Amino acid sequence: MVIHQSNWIDGQEAPPTATTIPVINPATEQSLATINATSSEAVNEIITASWKTFHSGVWSKKDPSDRFTVLSKASTLLRSRINEFIALETAQTGRPIREMRTQLARVPEWLDYFASLARVHEGRVTPFKGAVTNTLTRIPLGVVVLITPYNHPLLIAMKKIAAALAAGNVVIVKPSELAPLSVLKLGALFKEAGLPDGVLQIVSGYGRETGKYLCEQPNISKIDLTGGIATYRAIAPVAAMNMVPVTAELGGKAPVCLFPSMDVETAVKAALFAGFIASGQTCVTGSRLLVHQDIYDTFKTLLEKRVRALRVGAPTDEKTQIGSVISAAAIERCESFVSRATAEGGTILCGGTKLHPTPSGKGFFFAPTIIETHSASDLANNEVFGPVLALIKCADEDEIIRVANGTAYALGASVWSNDFTQAHRVADRIEAGIVWINGHHLNDPSSPWGGFKESGLGKENGVEAYEGYTKVKSTVMNYGVKPVWFDDEVVDARYG
Repeated sequence: MVIHQSNWIDGQEAPPTATTIPVINPATEQSLATINATSSEAVNEIITASWKTFHSGVWSKKDPSDRFTVLSKASTLLRSRINEFIALETAQTGRPIREMRTQLARVPEWLDYFASLARVHEGRVTPFKGAVTNTLTRIPLGVVVLITPYNHPLLIAMKKIAAALAAGNVVIVKPSELAPLSVLKLGALFKEAGLPDGVLQIVSGYGRETGKYLCEQPNISKIDLTGGIATYRAIAPVAAMNMVPVTAELGGKAPVCLFPSMDVETAVKAALFAGFIASGQTCVTGSRLLVHQDIYDTFKTLLEKRVRALRVGAPTDEKTQIGSVISAAAIERCESFVSRATAEGGTILCGGTKLHPTPSGKGFFFAPTIIETHSASDLANNEVFGPVLALIKCADEDEIIRVANGTAYALGASVWSNDFTQAHRVADRIEAGIVWINGHHLNDPSSPWGGFKESGLGKENGVEAYEGYTKVKSTVMNYGVKPVWFDDEVVDARYG
């Protein structure tokens, strides 16, 4: 029997809607559950209730130490139940269980970090001429809408939820309809941790419908989106009309810059890790391998050998290294990139086709793919969001930097060099919000995450994210400046 997972509204599971959406296991094509398709009328009611909850002060006026207690308890509860979430994430995303076990073990850290930040974050006293004191305090924004993706359902949702709740907001989350189940389970967990009813609302539905309804609401105070540039361009005009700020993480085309001082074996391992985690379905996938000509031929030979040896299969198998992609549409997208790459003169070194690695013959699997191509190709410039990597030979350091900076994206990049001076010189010249030296995919709650150019606006993680969920109030206290009246001959310039 297929279960139904309803919205979490005002501290309880809402009734099922008349229209439901199936959630499919992408590795088996079997139905996991159904979820609500939330209507515009229901969204209006949820926004109205959330607005009342915010202004009641039940959370927004809580002492930061009380927020600390609730978020810390939620972290403890999540750690104790993490195996349930690992199994659910594996089933709904098709990612290998070994990956999910590693990733989800760290998710409670975001609650710990932002709980602590809520407790210790301080206001400021700014310089002010004369006998005047100016204090700056940060207060919560109001009702914030979080639109989260399918590729890291729990991690990305928690990055946003933890910061928004720590700052005192009422939070409405709309997870991707492709992988919403782990996020929908958070409602009951936060309630058990002591979060007041109505402070965390979790709403399911299609992005083009429910997500759109949420983002069009004039009574919201912020939109935090992780998705594609097309989604941002659809919501940005309405957000601007309603004077609603938007934080947007919109994808990337991360270069992996490999220099001759690196051992070739290490360079190949770096490329595999950067490019094929989550079957290439991450915003910072190392999808462009920019290899210095001095190691290129040796690197290419070893890379092809290692990619062919990767174990593609059932995500629940502990030996599986590469799981499925999320849907049939993702397969078609990978195929179209491969087709265009070869039409532009690219050479497929390995992969390039869909696979049927399980006994059932079901599931959305695509072979890990390396295509030797040039920097102007479609594959080298646009996001695949699948296990299809571009291999590009570069003559020298300057060409690697030029190619690395040559796309519309600027989220992440990695520089691999054992020459300390070169590593920092190159990192300094690369245009990206995150540059790793001798690493890739490294993440921490305290480390700001976000890109430049078409990769988005604003930051997740860190003090920057917390402050992005607040507004600044300036209180100016005059304790010695003489009042100025209209009939005074000289007007004090401090009165603006």
